[in-house]
Amino acid sequence: MSNLNIRKVAVLGAGVMGAQIAAHLINARVPVLLFDLPAKEGPKNAIALKAIETLKKLSPAPFGVKDDAQYITPANYEDDIAKLAECDVVIEAIAERMDWKHDLYKKVAPHIGPNAIFATNTSGLSITELSQGFDEALRARFCGVHFFNPPRYMHLVELIPTTHTKPEILDQLESFLTSVVGKGVVRAKDTPNFIANRVGVFSILAVIAEAKKFGLRFDEVDDLTGARLGRAKSATFRTADVVGLDTMQHVIKTMQDNLKDDPFFAAYETPAVLAGLVAKGALGQKTGSGFYRKEGKAIKVLDANTGEYVDGGGKADELVGRILKRPPAERLKLLRETQHPQAQFLWSIFRDVFHYIGVHLASIADNARDVDLAIRWGFGWNEGPFEGWQAAGWKQVAEWVKEDIDAGKALSNAPLPAWVFEGQVAANGGVHGVEGSWSAAEARFVPRSNLPVYERQVFRAALSGETSARDPKTFGKTLFENEHLRAWVDDRAGEDDIVIVSYKSKMNTMGPGLLDSLVKAIDIAEDGYKGVVIWQPTSLKLGAPGGPFSAGANLEEAMPAFMMGGAKGIEPFVKKFQDTMLRVKYANVPVVAAVSGIALGGGCEIMLHSAKRVAHIESYVGLVEVGVGLVPAGGGLKEAALRAADAAQAVGAAPSDLLKFLQKSFENAAMAKVSGSALEARAMGYLKPSDTIVFNVFELLDTAKKEARALSAAGYRPPLRATQIPVAGRSAISTIKASLVNMRDGRFISDHDFLIASRIAEAVCGGDVEAGSLVDEAWLLTLERRAFVDLLGTQKTQERIMGMLQTGKPVRN
Repeated sequence: MSNLNIRKVAVLGAGVMGAQIAAHLINARVPVLLFDLPAKEGPKNAIALKAIETLKKLSPAPFGVKDDAQYITPANYEDDIAKLAECDVVIEAIAERMDWKHDLYKKVAPHIGPNAIFATNTSGLSITELSQGFDEALRARFCGVHFFNPPRYMHLVELIPTTHTKPEILDQLESFLTSVVGKGVVRAKDTPNFIANRVGVFSILAVIAEAKKFGLRFDEVDDLTGARLGRAKSATFRTADVVGLDTMQHVIKTMQDNLKDDPFFAAYETPAVLAGLVAKGALGQKTGSGFYRKEGKAIKVLDANTGEYVDGGGKADELVGRILKRPPAERLKLLRETQHPQAQFLWSIFRDVFHYIGVHLASIADNARDVDLAIRWGFGWNEGPFEGWQAAGWKQVAEWVKEDIDAGKALSNAPLPAWVFEGQVAANGGVHGVEGSWSAAEARFVPRSNLPVYERQVFRAALSGETSARDPKTFGKTLFENEHLRAWVDDRAGEDDIVIVSYKSKMNTMGPGLLDSLVKAIDIAEDGYKGVVIWQPTSLKLGAPGGPFSAGANLEEAMPAFMMGGAKGIEPFVKKFQDTMLRVKYANVPVVAAVSGIALGGGCEIMLHSAKRVAHIESYVGLVEVGVGLVPAGGGLKEAALRAADAAQAVGAAPSDLLKFLQKSFENAAMAKVSGSALEARAMGYLKPSDTIVFNVFELLDTAKKEARALSAAGYRPPLRATQIPVAGRSAISTIKASLVNMRDGRFISDHDFLIASRIAEAVCGGDVEAGSLVDEAWLLTLERRAFVDLLGTQKTQERIMGMLQTGKPVRN
C-alpha cells in the first residue's frame, strides 16, 4: 500500500459539522481550507470567517487550544476554487440534501486533484447515489466518511465505499483517520443511516415504544437506560434533547423514506410525543425545552399523558436496580421473568435490539464486530449489542427472542435467521471467537483488519468473546505484581526491553505502597532494561477514550497517619512522595509517562519529573491541590521554579525579572487550572515542546515505548542535580501577595484561599530570601512540604478534604 501524504485538506461547508471537522484536523496539525458560499455582503469569505469565530465559543471546545483557529484558511467557491487542486483529501460536509450535494459536486469536481480522495460526510444518504455523474476516475476515489458529533470527542468514524471505490483508497483513508486524526474506523455498507445510526436510532425508537407500552416516565426510563446499563449518562431522552429533536426526527425520516421493505418498517414511525414537541418548537436543549425543561434551578420532565412539565425524580425500583447488578445471564433471565413493569421494559428493549441486529447483520455490516464497535464508539455503550447477547448465553437468549416473536410480543414478526441457531455461530456460542467475528453475508468468521497502522496498537479495542484479543492486565511477562501495580514487559520479539508500570489503585492514585513498588520497578529497569513507561490500561476504556493516568496522591490511604499523628503524621508520606519523584527524575534509564485522561496533583507531578511525556490529545493536566485546601507538595512547584530559572537564564534576564517567568506557573497552581487538552497542557507549560502528543489512545503505549527506546539509543543520562537554582525571593512574594490582597478584599477569593495562594507563592519563589539567591532542590521541596503540613493542620483545609472525600466536590470556605 502506498503512503497517503496529506499536505492539505479541503472541507466543503462551514456548518456545524464541517467547521468542527476542520477544527479537529487543525488539532492534528493538518492544514485546512474551509470552503463555503461567497457572502453577498462584506468580505467574500464572511461565511467561513464567521464559522471560525463561532468555533472559538463552542462548548465542548472543538480546538485543543482556542488560538489555533487562526490556522484554518477561509475560502469560497468563487475566488478560491482552484486551490482545491492543492488538497490531497476533500471532505464535503454540507446539508443532508442529495440535490444540493450534486449541485456542489458539479462545481468542484473539475478542480479536485487527479490523485486526491473525495469523501462526503453524510449521516445516512446513499454514497453510490451521490457518486452518480462522476467520471470513472473520480468515482474510484470517492467514498463516505461519517464523523460523529462532536468530531473532536467522538471516537467513531464510519467509512463507506461504493462498488466503484478503489480498495487502496479506503486503506489509505482508514490509516490517516486512525493514526493522524485518532479515530476508531468502522467500515459500513452503503445502506440508509449505515451502522451506528441505523442500530442506535432503532434502539431509541424501541425504548420510546416499550416505555409507552409499560407506562414509564421519561426520567424513569433515563435512570434505567443510562449508567445502570453501561451506557452514556445522558441515557435516552436527555440524549435526544442534546442531539436536537428535529435532528432525531430527520434521521428517523431517512429510515421511513428509504426502508419501506424493512420488516421493522412499522417501528420507524415518528413517535407521537416526538412529533408533537417538534411541532411546538420544543427541540430540546437548543430551545430550552424538549423531554426536559429547566425552570430556575429545577429540571422538570414532560408528562406524556398530560403534555405538562412535572417535577423530576423518577428512578429505577430497588428490586430492578439489584437485578441489573447480577451477571449477564442471570440478569436477563430475572428481567424476563420478573413482572415489575420496569423489568419487563428492560427485557423488551434488549430483545428488540437483539432481534434487529440478528435480522439485519448481513445487510448493514461486514461482520458483528463492526456493529459492536460502531455502537460503543458512536453511542457510548460499554459493550456492543452482540457482545451483550453472547455474554448472556447465545443459545438461550436466541430461544427467548424466538418465543417472543412467535408470541407476537416483538416489534416485528420477522424470524431470526438460521445462522443464529445452527452451524458455526451456535457451535461457537456466539458471533465473536478465536477466528474473528461472524460475517453473515460471507457465512464465516472474519479476522481483524491487518493494515500496518494497527501494528501500533499493542491492545486493540477488545470484544468480549473474542478470545484471541490481548488482555492488558495479563499480557506479556510479569516481572512482579502486587495490590498496587503490575510491572511487566511486552514479551514479543524485539519488544521486551522496556519495563511497563501499570497501576491498579482506584483512579490510579498513589499511596505509600504504590510509591515503593514504583521505585522497585525502576531498580529492576536499571538492572537490565532500556527504560520505564508508566502506562495505565484504563486508557483503553471506550466509549469515552482516555484515562485516568492518575488522580494524584491517595489521601484516604494517608488518613490513618493523620488520625494518629495529626498533620505532622503525614510528613513522612509527603517526604516519601517527593523522594519517589526524584527517583523518577534521576533514574539511570529514561522514565516516560504515557498520559491519557486526567493527570492531576501528584499525577501531574510524576509526569513533570519524567524524562519525557507522551500524551493523548484528551489529557487533562493540572496541579489542583487548592481544591482540598493544600499546596502541591510532590515537587510540582519546585519544577516550576527550575523551569523559570532555566528560561530566565536562556535570555539573560536579571534575578529581579524572575517573577515574570514564574507568573504562569503560579497562576496555574493557585487557580487549580486544568488543561482542556494535551495541546493546552503544552501551552500551560506542563508539556514541553519536545514532548509527543498522540491522537489515537490505542497508540499511546507503543509510542511511549519507542520514545523510551530512542532516548536509550541516544545514550540517555539523567539530568545533573541542580545545586544553584536562582529564585525570585521575598520581593516577588510581596508582589504576588499585593495582588492577592486586592482579590481577597474584593471578595473574589476567601481568606483561606488567600492563605493557600500565599504559601504557593512562597514555595515557587524560593522562600524568604533575596531575589537571585541560589538554592537547591531540597530547599524548594522543604518549602512545599512545610506549607502542605501547615495547611493540613488548619480546620478549613480539613473541612475541604472531608468534603472532597464525601462528595467528590470542592468545598469553598
